This record gives sequence, C-alpha cells and structure tokens, in this order.
Amino acid sequence: MENQQAKTKYFAYLRKSSEQEDRQMLSIPAQRRELEAIVDRENLEVVDWIEESHSAKLPRTRKKFENMVSRIKKGEGNACLIWNPNRLSRNAIDTAEIIYLLDLDTLIEVKTPQQSFKNTPNDKFFLNFYCSQAKLDNDNKGIDVKRGLAEKAHNGWLPSGATIGYINTPDKQKGFKTIEIDPERFDIVKGLWNLFLTGNYSVPAIWRISKEWDLRTLRRGNIGGKHLSRSAMYSLFTNPFYYGFFEFPRGCGVWIEGAHTPMITKEEFDRAQIILGKKGRPRPKEHNFTFTGLMRCHSCGSAITAEAKTKYQKNGNIHHYVYYHCTKRKNENCTEKCIELKKLNEQIEGLLEKLTISNSFKNWAIKHLHELHTDEAQNHQTFLRNKNIELESVVKQLEGLMLKYTSIENADGRLISNEELQSMKAPLLKRKSALEVVLKAQGKEIEEWVELTEKTFNFACYAKTWFEKGDEKTRKAIFACLGSNLLLKDRKIHIELHPFLQTIFKNKIEAENEIASARTSENLDTERQKGTFVPPCTTGLGR
Repeated sequence: MENQQAKTKYFAYLRKSSEQEDRQMLSIPAQRRELEAIVDRENLEVVDWIEESHSAKLPRTRKKFENMVSRIKKGEGNACLIWNPNRLSRNAIDTAEIIYLLDLDTLIEVKTPQQSFKNTPNDKFFLNFYCSQAKLDNDNKGIDVKRGLAEKAHNGWLPSGATIGYINTPDKQKGFKTIEIDPERFDIVKGLWNLFLTGNYSVPAIWRISKEWDLRTLRRGNIGGKHLSRSAMYSLFTNPFYYGFFEFPRGCGVWIEGAHTPMITKEEFDRAQIILGKKGRPRPKEHNFTFTGLMRCHSCGSAITAEAKTKYQKNGNIHHYVYYHCTKRKNENCTEKCIELKKLNEQIEGLLEKLTISNSFKNWAIKHLHELHTDEAQNHQTFLRNKNIELESVVKQLEGLMLKYTSIENADGRLISNEELQSMKAPLLKRKSALEVVLKAQGKEIEEWVELTEKTFNFACYAKTWFEKGDEKTRKAIFACLGSNLLLKDRKIHIELHPFLQTIFKNKIEAENEIASARTSENLDTERQKGTFVPPCTTGLGR
C-alpha cells in the first residue's frame, strides 16, 4: 500500500534490434515520439531515457538493459515506459526477471501506449504472455529464415556473402539477393588462378603478387577493404564455388550447381587440387628437394626453400628447373635472389674439390694413424694398469674400514664412531667412482678416435666422387657433413667448415707436396721419409 502510493518514476526504454527480423519495427526516434506524447499527456516523471540497439533474443547480453534493471533494484526508478512488451524482452530469463521485480513491488508498473501492467495476477500473466509471444515469433522467424536459405540454395544461389571476385546484388525481391561478377575484382582473381594453374607459382608467391596487384576484400561499413591473408589465399584455391558448385548446408555432402557465372572449369579446379597435393588426390610428381632444411638466408635469417618450375618451348622441348630461395618469413622485403640447383651443385663440387686429398695421402695418413695407435695403445695399457692398481687399493681401504667398524671390539664405538666412518668413507667412495668412470671411458676412447679420424680421411678423399655419382640422400648427407652455419648470400654458399676439415684444408698442399717428393726420391730410406713427413701430417692427424 505504501509502495502503491509512492510517486512513480519511469525509465523510458527504447530498443531497436540489429537483426534482420526486426527491421520492420519502429525505429528508436519513432518510439521516442510515441512515448514523449504519453509523458506530456499524462505528466509522467521520467528518470532517464535509455536507447539500445541490440537483439533481445539472448538473455543478459544487453548492457543498457542490465544497467536499467540494476538501477531499478537500487530504487532510482520504479517503473518502465516502453513502446511494446517485445521491446523489453524476447527470452524467458529476462522476462522472468521483470515479472519477479513486479512480485517484489520493486517495479510497480510496466507501461505502454496501449496498456499498463502492474503487480496483479492478470497483468503479470499478460505481460509474460506478450513477451513469450515475442519469443515464439522470433523462433518462427528463425525457421522461416532457414527455409528461405534452403529455397535460395535450391535455386542455385549461395545463401551467404559472395566470395571474393563476386558481389551480392541488391534485392531483386525482398530478402532474395543474387550473386554477380564483381567488375572490380573478378579479372584480378581470375588472373591469380591462371598463374597458379601454370604450376610455376606457389601459393605464397601468388599471395605476394595479389598484394602487388592491390587485391582487397569488399568494404562493408567498417569491415573489409584489406589484402587477403595467406590462409585466405589457400582457401581461394580450394573453393569449388569458382567452378560453379557449392555445398549446402556446409558439411552435409550435398553439392548444388550454382546459378552464378563460373570463373574456371571443373578440370582446372581438379588440376589446382593436384598442384596443391590435396589429401586423397595424387600428385603428378613428388618433389624431394635435396638441400632444403640445411641452409638459411644470410640477410634475414629465414629458411631457404626450393621451388620446381617447368618451361615449355615452342619447339616442344620441356625443361625442368629447381630454384632455391629465401622463404621471406622473417622479412617480406628480403632482397636475396634465388639460385638454380645446377649452380648450387657447381659451388658445392668446387668446395669439395678444394678439400679433396689424393689416394696416396689418404693411404699414408691411415697407415701413420695406425702406427700412432700402436704407440699410444702401449701407453694406454700402462695408464690402465696404474689406474686398476689404484682402484684395488681404494677398494681394500673401504673393506678394511667396514671390517673395523663392524668388529666386536667396536661394539660401543670406541675404535671408530659412525660420524668418523662417514667422514672417512665419503672421499674413498668418491675416488672409487671417479676411477671407474675413467676406466670405462678409456676402454674405447682410442678406438673411437682412430675410427673417426680414418673416416675423416676417407671423406676428404672420396666426398667429391660420392657427391657427383650419389643420389639426393647421399648429396644431402655430404653437404651437411661439411660444416655448420650454412648460409646463402648473393647466390653463393657460405660455410663454416668443421674443425677436422679445416685442419686438412690448411695442411693439404704442404702434405701432398712432401708425399709426392718422398715417392719420387730414390735416395731417402724409410726412416728418413717418415721423419720428413711426420711433422705436417701429425698436425692433420691431431685429435
């Protein structure tokens, strides 16, 4: 009774949905004129005019509506002035909240130009009914929209926004747009398709060309007007819409022939999928580029990739080429130029030529290596024998220490306490462990050193021949073995040779000359030859 006599303060709530089905509703200015007439006629007190452009289909998604409800709960106002109940709510949750506020008398009235709803059973029933009816209309319109989309697809028109190269026409009949050629973009997109179908351009390359041609998406308000992304370019070349078909609904497996003008033929689309290597479609040729994954660009640090190209001459000759170039992932404006595989192979062969040693040098080096091995093996045996003696001594000390600690005389710890045992035992155990590690490692260290060095001289002797006659896998392995930090700069390879190859490279000329001199000299005995050639070659044979 007290609340009913309280002065009524209204929040005037005006809402315009941004969704298609509500476009026939009165606009916000028209709603305001209707409500201002009531305010003037009945001398109502309006606390605030709240305008919102948002759908009421989903609960708790309207910020201004939520703010108004919060202010009503705080007592800033106690009534709502609206043009129609469906402006207030089109969902069950928001409707229930309004009804609940009426139950509590926090909200004492919901007023429209035609009627008023207060905290009475009939008023609340009808307010709930009108809001529920609005929800029913909304649901029915959703079904109508889906039916309309299906009908549009059945007639051959893609029921969504047109893909780039095409444009949606104005409604020829209400709610029914068709798709026509976009005079500004159609020829550009078709030009990209033609480039891709030659097989000479990768998708990233065509993506860069599209930016040079200034291909941009259609601007709609504040959206669009931008260059295509790289992923959008891949989507473009896998979209069946361009040869005249589309799937509706998406993912259902039902393909519909479109009424729009195709940009390419079905055969051209299938060829594009083969070029892309789509799953389930065979590739005409699998490219296993030899040197990819090894080199980087000197200028920007991006990886070096490869690209196969085919050139068809008028006389019928066909030439295949492979070019290595920067991926430009780290810098799109990288200026490093590509290098043809033939030139790359020539550079690698030239480097191997500089490293190649003669067969006589290799044989002498390995022979001398085994002589060194024999001498070092003797020293190694002496070393191992001394270490084993030391290990036996440590083990005996540990055993004696434990016997002393566990003896009957030490029952009360008079001979050696537990703390003394631990302090004496710890360094012995540490030394024992260190000796065992040394003995285990030394057992195969020399063998591994000899094997590695022997392989190094074999590599230096035969790598060039292996490279020239080997398959792609062999060539890649040889190139990788040359060193680290493999860079491509100004169409030239830059390699930081491995230390063992650097040693051979530095001493190769001097060693080869001295070995040749030794072979032609008839006056020098074996000991003198060995003495002459050990110094330069010992450098080459160092660990």
